[in-house]
This record gives sequence, C-alpha cells and structure tokens, in this order.
Amino acid sequence: MHKAEREELARRVLGYSNAEQTEVLVGSGDSALTRFTHETSNQNVASDDTGVSVRAIVDGRTGVAQTNRRDDASLRDVAARALEMAKLAPADPLAPLLPAGGPASAPPGSYDEATAVASADRRAQMCEAIFRAAEHAGYWSAGYAATSANGITIANTSGALASFDGTSASVNVKMNAPDSTGFAEAHATALGEIDAGATGAAAVEKARSSAAPRSVDPGEWTVLLEPAAVGELLSYIVPHFSAQAFEEGSSFFSDGLDQTYFSENVSLKDDYAHPLSPGMPFDYEGQPTMRLPLVEHGVVRNFVTDSYYAKRLDRPNTGHALPAPNAFGPYPLHVVLEAGTKPFEQLVAETKRGLLITRFWYIRTVDQKKAIVTGMTRDGTFLIEDGKIAGGVRNLRFNQSIVEALQRCECSNRQTRTGGYAYSLVTPAVKIERFSFTSTTEF
Repeated sequence: MHKAEREELARRVLGYSNAEQTEVLVGSGDSALTRFTHETSNQNVASDDTGVSVRAIVDGRTGVAQTNRRDDASLRDVAARALEMAKLAPADPLAPLLPAGGPASAPPGSYDEATAVASADRRAQMCEAIFRAAEHAGYWSAGYAATSANGITIANTSGALASFDGTSASVNVKMNAPDSTGFAEAHATALGEIDAGATGAAAVEKARSSAAPRSVDPGEWTVLLEPAAVGELLSYIVPHFSAQAFEEGSSFFSDGLDQTYFSENVSLKDDYAHPLSPGMPFDYEGQPTMRLPLVEHGVVRNFVTDSYYAKRLDRPNTGHALPAPNAFGPYPLHVVLEAGTKPFEQLVAETKRGLLITRFWYIRTVDQKKAIVTGMTRDGTFLIEDGKIAGGVRNLRFNQSIVEALQRCECSNRQTRTGGYAYSLVTPAVKIERFSFTSTTEF
C-alpha cells in the first residue's frame, strides 16, 4: 500500500473514533522467504498484508484493537472496540497526551525498488549461487534468502502524521562438512548489495578450515568474536537501555547514568540513519527519533524513552516507542557499536593464544540485572596460536556477564550489519579478554 493510501486510511479511522485521544497505525508489508537444505528449495513463502491498529485513550485509560479488514464497517468497529476496551482498562494518572510529532526525513538508502519487487526467481538465483559453492566443495548447505518491503503510517488526534517505507534483504547459510560446519550471512537494504555466491563461499571456507576439530580445555580465554557473535551478545544488552528497564531496576545501569560501566573502547549509539542500516526516522507514536549516544567511551549516557516514560521520569521524549501495547516499553531499534582503530587481522596477530568464534547459539539469560548469559559456540570455532589460526576446535559452552566482557574488549576498525529473527544491528568484530567457558562438547 502506497503512502498516500495509508494516510487516507489512517485519517478515515481517526474520524470514526469517539475517544478523547486516538492513535491509528497502518502497517503494510510484503515479505518473502526462500528456505533451502541439501541444495534444494524446500519452502517458498510470501505474505502481503495491511493491518490497522487503533489506540483509544479516555480518562487515562487505554485500549487497543486491531484489524486487517478495510471496509467501512470493519474500520468503524475497530475504533469502537478500542474505545470499549479503554473504558474497561485501569486508569493511569501518568498517561500522557499523544505526541504531536514533527519533521522526520527517511535516511538515504532506506528504500530500494528492486528489492521491493524481487520475485521468487530472484531469490532462487541467490540460492543457486550458494548451491554452486556447496557442490564445488562437496558439502551440503542449509539456510534462506529473504526480501521484504514494509510501509508504516501513524496518525493521531494531537496532529502527528508520519509515514515511512523501507526494504530489507538477507541471506543466511550454514555449510555442512563431514565433521565441521561453517556459517556466513549478509544483510542490506538493497538486494543488489548482497553477493550470495560470496556469502556461500565464506561459509564453505569456515567449514573447510575448521575440519578435524580438536578439543580444548574450558576456562578463561582471549576470544575474537566475529560480528555475528557480537550481535548475538549485544541483542541481550540492548533491552537494558529502555527507560522501563532502567526505572524498574532490571537494567545493569539502574544505579545511575554518567558512570563508567565498560571499557573506554566501547561506544554505543542508536542511529536510524547509519548507512549500513538506514531505518524509520520516527517511532510508533509518530515522534521523531533522536540519534542518541547510549555509551560514550565506556560511560553510559542515555536510555531511550517514549511519551509515557518521558512524562513519568521527567526526561525528553527520544522517540523510541514500540507499537502499543507491548511488554518492553521504549526500545532502541537501530543500535550501532562504534568501530575501533585496528584491522581484524591485527587483533588476531596480537593474540598469543585464544579462540576465534564465528557465532553463538542457544543463548539464555542467567541473571538479567548483571547481564549474565549462557550459550554455545557454533559453525566455526578456531584456535589461535602465536597470532595465527591453528585449526578448528570443538564447540564450548560459556557462562559470561556481557557487562564484564565489555570491560575487557577492543573493537576492530570495520563495521558490518548483522541480525537474527528479532534484531538487527551494526557492529565490528570484537576482541575480549578472559571470556569464561564452562564446558566442552563432542562436536
């Protein structure tokens, strides 16, 4: 659905609401995924849908109702249901006025027409390039190629009206050799920026060079984490920068801002306009999103807010609301870990003995406040000896505070976009001292 159609629809629904305050969110999405295994496409799925969400506020009470039907009767009904739900909800004396929004421009490169109209044949061509790499090596592959185009419009009775259209493309591949595996990924706004063949070849090389893995003892190790591994860890620390986590005491820095929690090598920001991951310049209340420093050289400077927490904590509204209702409060969606000064190869060369880790998996939280997590290495774990890669090692389980890890780290000088099912961020590779492994595996 085009911007003008979404805006007309949002205005129409606003006109159907009798609430004191009303917010209408219209989201249209066209997403498709081609999944493969053993060099065969085994799933090709696509979804094209438009949804309407109405938030009604009356006497400090809030109700939300949703529909994906667009006839007048259904739109009148969803507005009425939101109002009736609000009347039954508990009152919150801190409920703020919906924000009036303001100017917000989409960053360059956030939308690519070729990606928006990409066909199943185009994704099949990407998979075929990965298959060729697997067959040439004598391995088998599993993974996916995905494309999407999404549009969002937010309008409310305070006068906010904001619209954004964005695209995304990605490939994710695991190469399987007789006794080893290798992983590689690529994410971009534009499909043309992804070289699926090169991604497949990178996964092949991971599997090849980690063949015949040896066992190493658990304990504290110097580790070099590639961006996929860094992203998987950071995804567990990002929620700490929500005003809700800060206020309820579950954030590692709930004791206070402007204190040093990490190494001076760590600078973290939320930046919707970063060229590797340009995104929506406003939040799900239509409020312009601030490009916000979260950590400056190890010192935590900010957490993110929405209209509710801005009022509750007497802070500026940074424009980080999620769609209502949600369990997380405001949330940073465009996190960037700043790069360091040394090439990744130099960080490896300066390592006397350590482990190179491609990615983690099966991560679970052990202690929320201390940001302690447990998990395992996966799809390419290597021994480093005297500054050189000395071959593959069997996977290990770790138990580690992310906060403590980031107190002993150094970042490489090149950033990459990485992501999973529930996150996307930009990060360099990172070297961490005394990373704690608790046990080994047989694979």
